[in-house]
Amino acid sequence: MSEFKHITVQEVAENSAAFTIVDIRDPQSFASGHMPQATHLSNDNFAEFLGATAKDQPVVVVCYHGISSQRAAEVIAGQGFETVYSMDGGFDAWQVSQPVTTD
Repeated sequence: MSEFKHITVQEVAENSAAFTIVDIRDPQSFASGHMPQATHLSNDNFAEFLGATAKDQPVVVVCYHGISSQRAAEVIAGQGFETVYSMDGGFDAWQVSQPVTTD
């Protein structure tokens, strides 16, 4: 089984286009603001995500503070994804220094 890695907000910001970014916060929080290019990921669309995302595509998992994302990253890595990250500090850390969108 693959293991996830940790990544900083700055590392994601410097090359966000290289990652598939999934946000596991609740739908209301995601709708109120999220990282550009982030996709909301929940139990409802997890199977769809697995089928639509190439296993060699690097995935960054984002939650509120960088705690819950670790478990989710572990689960995603266990599905055969080669490179999975948990973003340290979560969305709270992102919104302090980076742009947020509500699209």
